[in-house]
Amino acid sequence: MSVIANGRFMYFAFGSNLLKERLQLANPTATFHTTGRLKDHELNFGLREKIEHTIWHGGVATIASCPGADVWGVIWTLSNEDLPRLDKQEGVNKGIYSPLEVSVETDKGLLFCRTYQMMNFHACPPSPQYKQVVCLGAKQNGLPVEYLKRLEAIQTNNYSGPSLLDTIRIDK
Repeated sequence: MSVIANGRFMYFAFGSNLLKERLQLANPTATFHTTGRLKDHELNFGLREKIEHTIWHGGVATIASCPGADVWGVIWTLSNEDLPRLDKQEGVNKGIYSPLEVSVETDKGLLFCRTYQMMNFHACPPSPQYKQVVCLGAKQNGLPVEYLKRLEAIQTNNYSGPSLLDTIRIDK
């Protein structure tokens, strides 16, 4: 695990956890460290099973190896005490995501971070609410404008009912 001083670790977020208020629902010690780029990976949206009901009512973000592509995200530092909660949020115990270590390029140099990759991936568009949280997080943390435009261009499944977004209090 990417341990840093004082019992904390670095976590590279690229999906809904880009948004501070989303991440801090289950991980209150999360603090912004920097933004960064994961080279040779692409961002995808999908589900672990072809038909699966989720709190987001659509596909969620994952990464896949892809030479020449890149995924921008936020590096958060979290207390080691948050690790079990982060793993639970990512469904590690249910086999939804698998933790992995990645090297992320930042303005502070190369940083080794924990992140998550979906297992048994099936492509599926995200709900408009999930996409909104990802885009809000990208804006909130100053990800590059060109990357934000790529996120905003993602097609959704047009779901219009309640979702986890309804429980997130976003400070404007």
